[in-house]
Amino acid sequence: MAEPDGCAVRVVDAERVASVRERMPAERDLADTAEVFGLLSDPGRLRLLLALLEGELCVCDLAAVSGMSESAVSHALRLLRAHRVVKARRSGRMAYYRLDDAHVRMLLDLAVAHIEHSEVAHPEREA
Repeated sequence: MAEPDGCAVRVVDAERVASVRERMPAERDLADTAEVFGLLSDPGRLRLLLALLEGELCVCDLAAVSGMSESAVSHALRLLRAHRVVKARRSGRMAYYRLDDAHVRMLLDLAVAHIEHSEVAHPEREA
């Protein structure tokens, strides 16, 4: 009997494989995309990004919303800015952060919708 995740019969559809490979992003683009998902995988950074769905916030506000220290928020925002996930706008000595673009908002909205509409199995959590 074949494994549930394996092939029952070893036959490769060369035409289909070639077609999929043609549409596959370049290695550098794959690495950049993986980095963005890595940034989103941290609960603290994700909390900051979800807060920014509501609009611009300064470091103090983000610290209050997230329960993180201002230092931790600043560090997280530096990473997120470096990867073009958030943007900063200066007003005097204050910096206000917002999501970089609609694509970031879409990623967050889709991730939250996915979790809200599906049961995720976490054996390590109690029911």
